[in-house]
Amino acid sequence: MVVAGPIRSADVPGLCDRVRRAAGRGDVVCDVSGVTGTGLATVDALARMQLAARRAGGRIRLRDPSPELALLLRLTGLAGTLGLGVETLGDAEQREPPLAEVQEAVETGDPAL
Repeated sequence: MVVAGPIRSADVPGLCDRVRRAAGRGDVVCDVSGVTGTGLATVDALARMQLAARRAGGRIRLRDPSPELALLLRLTGLAGTLGLGVETLGDAEQREPPLAEVQEAVETGDPAL
């Protein structure tokens, strides 16, 4: 299934119907390389399409999302749900080990903040 152009809220019912029909045969691969105007409306539409596919017994998998769309899906926590195969971003403490040589100290004579 190819999804292109900007996705508007008015497009969602038609996209969900297409996904529902295709999901009856298994997973639906959605080529989103032509999607423009990446924003929360696009994320909402993709989440609703996934819900429609699951209700029909399948799921959608996204093919060739733009870097912006992939990042937005990771930030919203939907990347794994939509089959991007990327991990969601974790907390900074989980991504980088602490620097051992950095220590906080209070020196006498420092003014109180």
